[in-house]
Amino acid sequence: MRGIPWNEDWRFTLEEPEAPHLLHTDDSTWRTVQLPHDWSVEFPFDPELEASTGYLPGGTGWYRKRFITSPEMTGQKVFLNFDGIYNRASIYCNGSLVRFHPFGYSPCLIEITDQLNGAGEENVIAVKVDRTRYADSRWYTGSGIYRKVALHLLPQLHIPVWGTYHTTPRLDDEKGTLLSRIQLNNDSDDQKIPEIRITVYRPDGQQAAFQTRVIAIPSGEGVKLEFELEISQPQRWEIEDARLYKVVTVIIDNGKVLQEVEERIGFRDFRFDSDKGFFFNGRSMKIKGVNLHHDGGMVGAAVPLDVWRRRLQKLKACGCNAIRTAHNPASEDFLDLCDEMGFLVQEEFFDEWDYPKDKRYNGNEQSVDDITQGHAEFFREYAQADLQDTMRRDRNHPCIFQWSIGNEIEWTYPKYNAATGYFGMSASGNYFWTLPPNSKETISELISRMPRDRYDIDTTAGMLVRWTKELDTTRPVTANCILPSASYESGYIDQLDLAGYSYRRVIYDYGKRYYPDKPIMGTENVAQWHEWKAVLEREHVAGIFLWTGIDHMGEARRKPFPLKGSEAGLLDLAGFDKPSYHMFKSLWSEEPHLYIATQTLEKSLYQMSASGELVERIEGGWQERVWFWHDVFAHWNYCDEEQVVVEMYSNCEEICLYHNDRLISVQRLRDFEDHIYKWVLPFAAGELKAVGRCGDQEIVERLRTVGPVHRIQIEVDQEQVKVDADSVVHVTANLLDANGTIIRNQNLCLHFQVEGEARILGVDNGSADNVQPFQSTRLVTDQGRGLMIVQGLRPGTLMVRASCADHHLVSNTCIVKVNA
Repeated sequence: MRGIPWNEDWRFTLEEPEAPHLLHTDDSTWRTVQLPHDWSVEFPFDPELEASTGYLPGGTGWYRKRFITSPEMTGQKVFLNFDGIYNRASIYCNGSLVRFHPFGYSPCLIEITDQLNGAGEENVIAVKVDRTRYADSRWYTGSGIYRKVALHLLPQLHIPVWGTYHTTPRLDDEKGTLLSRIQLNNDSDDQKIPEIRITVYRPDGQQAAFQTRVIAIPSGEGVKLEFELEISQPQRWEIEDARLYKVVTVIIDNGKVLQEVEERIGFRDFRFDSDKGFFFNGRSMKIKGVNLHHDGGMVGAAVPLDVWRRRLQKLKACGCNAIRTAHNPASEDFLDLCDEMGFLVQEEFFDEWDYPKDKRYNGNEQSVDDITQGHAEFFREYAQADLQDTMRRDRNHPCIFQWSIGNEIEWTYPKYNAATGYFGMSASGNYFWTLPPNSKETISELISRMPRDRYDIDTTAGMLVRWTKELDTTRPVTANCILPSASYESGYIDQLDLAGYSYRRVIYDYGKRYYPDKPIMGTENVAQWHEWKAVLEREHVAGIFLWTGIDHMGEARRKPFPLKGSEAGLLDLAGFDKPSYHMFKSLWSEEPHLYIATQTLEKSLYQMSASGELVERIEGGWQERVWFWHDVFAHWNYCDEEQVVVEMYSNCEEICLYHNDRLISVQRLRDFEDHIYKWVLPFAAGELKAVGRCGDQEIVERLRTVGPVHRIQIEVDQEQVKVDADSVVHVTANLLDANGTIIRNQNLCLHFQVEGEARILGVDNGSADNVQPFQSTRLVTDQGRGLMIVQGLRPGTLMVRASCADHHLVSNTCIVKVNA
């Protein structure tokens, strides 16, 4: 995060102290915390709370930080940037309320210059976080100052925070043009005539371009400067190779450097074509995207960057190339990471506009009460600042290629929905698989006769698009439309550059037929083969965003407690891969891939036909599977002679299946309409071996019958970390049998131990049904595995192991070096 880090030595309490915002309030009994901090995730799960936000509490929290007015602050303009506070934050400096900031996802930049005490004197920043509406979202939000805080000291003649805007309007292999727009303010008492220098550095650090200009700025005024720099043979920012340039802007006054602002940029171009789909750096490309919520499982909303890095690396290995930030702006650090790793990002602004969503019943707006009232209450007053502050912070990121103004907003303007002819609308309605019962002409006529309300979806959308384009016209504006057939006619989609469809692949052709000039893509899609197949068959559809890339907490309406989160992800809450991950790796990755899954015939999706063939219980059922992958297992342990279905997800043209070295059969992918290889055979202990052929390459996978747990094996994802809130080590524990085979059908209660100065951020087994406290060293595994996340507190060595007292087992020891 840009600026001077300001995350250490905060005090925190969930009590309601007397005058907590005042300087001399006694906070000696408050906890000392390091930001980012999420207090909700520190509590045990409570079935009396709400499923929508994951059975974890809210409340009211207070944060305080004392600091001295340093000589460096004297004569400077002093700002604090809170990258994310959830939510309804009141920020005080020395007893004065500086800002009320209700939105939990937008950055909050405040100036405290006039509130500071004199040089050498003490000050206090106090932040009240009102999360008493603990079910104010449809997913887990976290509570507190859950993103970083930075201090900015600016001279009287300065570039404001977020005051630079860099675009690359022209780009080819020979040269690229960098257009830099710089805001420069003179808050001093005198006219200034500074020199402004801009230097561009290549990814290897060599200078690529330089310009300088001298300009007169009267006292109390600001100017907007434009610099156009030419870069020879620009290295493009590619998804496979995210090459970043650095732009350094310097203000020099009377030979003295007053300020230096550094930004990273990328040279890339892209376009959406209503006939041909998406083009990136001149090449036709399908968007292979996933939706991601902002929590990191056991760490809640305060997610160290290494946690995101591990998760994004796994998605990258799957073939994923794009992220949609559902349904809110991401952190500055997350976008930096996407810049570095080469992910395209659709950044979304809002889940609610003028009217609220029912947090308990998505898509069925029954009621909103005190604890579920969300941000709609504040939307009209704060939306422009929330949207545009987010854009000012983020518009230099090369990863961002779309702005989304809203998610499934149609639910909150329900008068249009019935015009489609779909009745009994809900989030699992019949519109998934059928075209609108009413014709386009009927829908248009019915909507045209509707009286206008105080706020209508098209006018609010137009307002948001206008605010967006005031700050950036280089990226298309879109939205996730749950009912496009109505939104085309209401005028909503007219406001957008690109129509995003939410679970509406059935009308891809309808959209192209009736609205041929508007590009289309899927912005929420179930993680099933039929969704990707529909895109591959249609050149005009730019791609999809699967719901979701990773399981998230909250939104747990499908089953009662102990289900605490959504199970729709390719990865689970601990970042372990799921069967759907392997299906999409076989669809999206160029590397040969093969994954074996099993299930008893009785519990499978299949049955034996009269002719002895394995067929679907529901013919063609694969075409209407939705969010959750069917139950299959990664083991070969069943009852003798029990009929077992063996599934394989693969991009190989053919696979030979062997059982105990006996060839069962050779099958070809072209023969499986659902893209799933499948066999049925009677269980006998031993080994399944699959040999896949992918062109001239061969890939082999095995699944072996396992015995009882013999030992615990742990491994770490890195052997060196730093004393830093973003630097963590992931410790994975697996159960093994006597042959060293990983066990996926047995579980034990493990106790994790860490020797050395460290903080255990949490433990989890990945299951959405796991309600063991995260803040623990004890964990019952799921599928024979578990995860602990550890942060080093001091330079030195950590020794990590796991044990099971009930079985007298102790794992191997992993050694992690902690560097300063």
